[in-house]
Amino acid sequence: MSAAAPSPLEIVDAAPLPRQDEVLTDAALTFVAELHRRFTPRRDELLARRAERRAEIALTSSLDFLPETAAVREDGDWRVAPTPAALEDRRVEITGPTDRKMTVNALNSGARVWLADFEDASAPTWENVILGQLNLIDAYRRRIDFTDPRSGKSYALKDAAELATVVMRPRGWHLAERHLRLDGEQIPGALVDFGLYFFHNAALLIELGKGPYFYLPKTESYLEARLWNDIFVFAQEYVGIPRGTVRATVLIETITAAYEMEEILHELRDHASGLNAGRWDYLFSIVKNFRDSGAKFVLPDRNAVTMTAPFMRAYTELLVRTCHKRGAHAIGGMAAFIPSRHDAEVNKVAFEKVRADKDREAADGFDGSWVAHPDLVPIAMASFDAVLGERPHQKDRLREDVSVAAGDLTAIDSLDARPTYEGLRNAVRVGIRYIEAWLRGMGAVAIFNLMEDAATAEISRSQIWQWINAGVEFTSPDGTTVRATRDLARRLAADELTALRAELGEETFAAGRWQQAHDLLLTVALDDDYADFLTLPAYEQLRG
Repeated sequence: MSAAAPSPLEIVDAAPLPRQDEVLTDAALTFVAELHRRFTPRRDELLARRAERRAEIALTSSLDFLPETAAVREDGDWRVAPTPAALEDRRVEITGPTDRKMTVNALNSGARVWLADFEDASAPTWENVILGQLNLIDAYRRRIDFTDPRSGKSYALKDAAELATVVMRPRGWHLAERHLRLDGEQIPGALVDFGLYFFHNAALLIELGKGPYFYLPKTESYLEARLWNDIFVFAQEYVGIPRGTVRATVLIETITAAYEMEEILHELRDHASGLNAGRWDYLFSIVKNFRDSGAKFVLPDRNAVTMTAPFMRAYTELLVRTCHKRGAHAIGGMAAFIPSRHDAEVNKVAFEKVRADKDREAADGFDGSWVAHPDLVPIAMASFDAVLGERPHQKDRLREDVSVAAGDLTAIDSLDARPTYEGLRNAVRVGIRYIEAWLRGMGAVAIFNLMEDAATAEISRSQIWQWINAGVEFTSPDGTTVRATRDLARRLAADELTALRAELGEETFAAGRWQQAHDLLLTVALDDDYADFLTLPAYEQLRG
């Protein structure tokens, strides 16, 4: 391991936090600096390649499996590395940010895995970034507890054998960490999150019978997977642990990655654990990439696009087949419902939908699935228990019955549902409410009984943009036909601000960041130029 010389990194515009020196040690920051020097130039090249590929899609309105990597797909002999014992059984995974209360509750939840999220469920304030790392450091050393200041209730970890295995998700490649710089240049947030977590915890996790496990978000190509693999190789050598100790699960949440699943696993094969099928980011990616391609690619209301839609079935079944062909876990999507403490009927209906969704995933061959709330763990567990029994997974189900053509993944026009006026209104309402919370430092937000994260805001603002630019028409509440326009979106947003002011009261409304959220949503939803990620302009307004 490199000597702990004074760190070359500069901490910029960040108020000191309690115990931050335990995270930001010279040795840890030196490691992050080395990651930056070696890998940020390639990251920058790959971001530029994303833009080039998006320009190609704008010209062709199509995607296909890559001819240059056909040999990888056709080679039937290769497999990913054997799964470590701690990741063999992933039938239920809970997701959430790494605040202290969530850390304890997620580890105690009964889920087999906790996705400890520094990405879409965490607004990247300095406090969230650094204290989130500290909470994980404390959890592995069993010195974490939490007392709710409002209720006085205390939380502490259960016995080690009952705790969920942590799979940590760093930020996507597009986001920088403005508070850490080398020679004036901001460090990619992904390298900060990965580097600090890996440096402080990798060796200890091995001693605990687990390891440094990661979820990789928003991957768009196998070349991005190759970059991560090279980072893993370097990091393991740097701290002196065996190559292959790291395990990564890649979120296939972009439409381009859906055409490169086997290639992504191949690039990471010494470190790969599985692939995950998301929903909102996947739909957001479809809108982003095909936004110039006319009515064929116009999505209906987001809640009308279920995982049973033909093009979503093609995506999820191809993922299961690909994973099992190569010996990897296939992990399903999120059950985002947040139980109501006041409405038993709402809970009953929602629980039935969750149960049906998890039954479908288990029957399709998935090895596990996500939930957003501890109350959903038993429901998802029952669905997978019924199929798996005592087996840890069902990778022996090869799904050789699945055959997916390139066009099946983008057959959006096969949907019967169409955009609605209420869908536009809901996108505005959810967008404003989520962005306001994010600007206050909250990345996971309960809105209308659903746990929403940044992917929700991305699909909401993208659908507003798409419907306006496609000239979609709706039937309004008074029965007339109206076109989606910028003026209509502005009126709905103004109505929502008025309603929020009445709902919250003037004092609470004024204490929030509602006007900023309103303005930011309209900027990214109505501008002619489509912002690649909402979180880029939002980060400029994030306090802390």
